[in-house]
Amino acid sequence: MRRVLSTSARGEVSDEERTPARESRETLRTEFPFELPRGYVDDDGTVHRSGVMRLATARDELIPLRDDRVRENAAYLSVVLIARVVSRIGTVDDIHPGVIEDLFASDLAFLQDFYRRINAEGHTRAAVTCPSCQENFAVDLAGGGRPGES
Repeated sequence: MRRVLSTSARGEVSDEERTPARESRETLRTEFPFELPRGYVDDDGTVHRSGVMRLATARDELIPLRDDRVRENAAYLSVVLIARVVSRIGTVDDIHPGVIEDLFASDLAFLQDFYRRINAEGHTRAAVTCPSCQENFAVDLAGGGRPGES
């Protein structure tokens, strides 16, 4: 057993005992790595492909609705939203709408689908069919490898 200090709703601190069974709570995965199909090209011409997206919060989905760019053009919502939840692309960690605007269309489409998968479906797997043998299988979009690689 282990002693743990906890705070009640009233702010009172209590010293309670925790058993290993009570400590083994399920952890929630909140960050998901990805590989962009083409990659973000920065001002120096460096291509960045790997990145990290976190789960969206209610605030992430509400704040963009107050953005004037979104009010003028509803299609801009996904740019602002994706910029809020992508924490890194390659070595670029200052992700803002301007970075997302500079992505290739295929990379933006990938991130929109990735966002939907991790926030609505809770996973990054996609069902695919082999074009040669017609075998159905699942691939993990967050896997980092290219299709066909082990």
